Amino acid sequence: MAGLVPFNRNKLSVRPTGGFEDFYNMLDDFFSDRWFPSRSLAADTFKVDVQEHENEYCIEAEMPGVKKEVINLELNEGKLTISVNREEEVEENKKNYIHRERRISSMQRAVYLADAESEGIKAKLENGVLNITIPKLKKADNTIKIDIQ
Repeated sequence: MAGLVPFNRNKLSVRPTGGFEDFYNMLDDFFSDRWFPSRSLAADTFKVDVQEHENEYCIEAEMPGVKKEVINLELNEGKLTISVNREEEVEENKKNYIHRERRISSMQRAVYLADAESEGIKAKLENGVLNITIPKLKKADNTIKIDIQ
């Protein structure tokens, strides 16, 4: 058993052939979220990139299909919280889905920015990407000259 290496066959560049394609599809369908409802970070959250520059932080969050009215941004003692609050709509009429991946959910991510300034924060949602710019606190130069005797 120690010699076995797990792999994800969905990431193979060439799918197996020879009549096993239906078998692999059956396994994928059997172990999908539809049968075993589990939460995963990749499926239930959005991706965030954080860059640190000399005078500011730049945060980019992927928000495809999200309207700015459902996004909430908060900065509290250096902790930036980005949350999306969308209510899941229960469909009254059952649709005959063969496969369904899109879903509506509420998501939240938090990033700690040690020296974030609460004034002058800018946020813009454009083409499904939320761009946030947070200035850094200006550090006072407390350097003193010491004379040598």
